[in-house]
Amino acid sequence: MANKSDYFGLSWIVSLILAIIPFTAWICGVVTRISEGKIVAGIIRIFLGGWIVWILDLICMILNKSICRILNV
Repeated sequence: MANKSDYFGLSWIVSLILAIIPFTAWICGVVTRISEGKIVAGIIRIFLGGWIVWILDLICMILNKSICRILNV
C-alpha cells in the first residue's frame, strides 16, 4: 500500500503531479480544504490560489511531501 498524502488521500507522486499543473492544483486545493471543513481556507484559495498559493503548495509538496498548511484557517 502506498503512502497516503494530501489531495484526496492519493499517493505523494500523484499529488505532486496534480500540484505541478496550476489549474488542477487550484481545483484540488479548494476542494480539499472545503472537504476538510476549512471553508475560509477554501475561499482564500479561490481568490489567491492562482499563483501565490500554487507556488507555496508546490514548494511544500516537494520539500515536505504535504501541501501547504499555512492557510488552514
